[in-house]
Amino acid sequence: MNSMERIGLLMEGKLPDRVPVICNLLEQGAAELGMSLEEYYSRGEHVAEAQLRMQRKYGYDNLWGFFYVARDAEMLGCRKIIFAKDGPPNVGAMTIRSPADIEALTVPEDVGATEPFQELRNCIRILKAEQGGRCPVLGSVVASFSLPPMLMGMDKWLQLLLTGPRSLCRELLEKCSDFCIRHIRALRQAGVDMIAYSNPVASATFLTLPQFRELALPWIRREFEAVGTEGMVYFNGGGVITSQIGLIREQTGVGAFYLNPLDDIVEAKRIVDGKALVAGVINDIKLISWDNAAIEKDVARIMAAGAPGGGFLFGTLVMPLQIPEEKIKVMLEAAFRHGRYPNNATLPAR
Repeated sequence: MNSMERIGLLMEGKLPDRVPVICNLLEQGAAELGMSLEEYYSRGEHVAEAQLRMQRKYGYDNLWGFFYVARDAEMLGCRKIIFAKDGPPNVGAMTIRSPADIEALTVPEDVGATEPFQELRNCIRILKAEQGGRCPVLGSVVASFSLPPMLMGMDKWLQLLLTGPRSLCRELLEKCSDFCIRHIRALRQAGVDMIAYSNPVASATFLTLPQFRELALPWIRREFEAVGTEGMVYFNGGGVITSQIGLIREQTGVGAFYLNPLDDIVEAKRIVDGKALVAGVINDIKLISWDNAAIEKDVARIMAAGAPGGGFLFGTLVMPLQIPEEKIKVMLEAAFRHGRYPNNATLPAR
């Protein structure tokens, strides 16, 4: 059974041969090709080649048609990216430094025509040509509510959000929402199979449930109403989201939720009640220090909580560059083993 078939069965409410495994190896691709991060991310064919090599090496169930989160800011005018040696590239200069910059911010009509998107499209094209139909190609967008901190800094964004002026805040969110919608459409046109809708600033780590309902949910609803839910995955982006899943599901109908390691897998599956997929996530930062026995134990715990009844994927979060290759293999081999269903397994009747 290939990766596309495995995930496809889950989406049909059936059991595959094993729990699909999503592994977020991104910057590791530069080392795979013996390049600096700056050289690596300069060409779509570099990223595609590394993604293909790493998927063949480890055997997990996805390919990333994605570079780095700050790419979204580049598409909106950011002209300085910092390439660290031991982590993902980040915004090096704020696009918005004054209220006038919000008013002057222009959202491209065709995000797919922007220069930063060109190499990304090339990467996706290669991945689809090599593995399309066998392994899903994933893309990612930053939700409108979480995009402003990348453009103006978190402190200024929270000040604008909580103290106003409200009209200026709304103008910025409308522009970010328009960008998010157009970005999703561009990724679909480029050929990705699934899109992670990343919304860390709207997570329960930052907002109470009443705040989430008032401040963030209207923008989430606006974006999903514009693009639909096909192939969309609501991604925690680093924050906990269990308490929000019911509202998001009710308001948008999105069919997959990617949890935080601190989220309650059993509770999340209870909330979606078989009507959406849930991805349980290992705290992969701890892979740096955990021994093999600790990795095995935690993978087994996650699978025991999520695998019964199907509708479940195993995932990673940030996958720091400092994780030794051997520990990545230990984690994945444990996930393949503990996530396997018996040949005669069937879903319980509802």
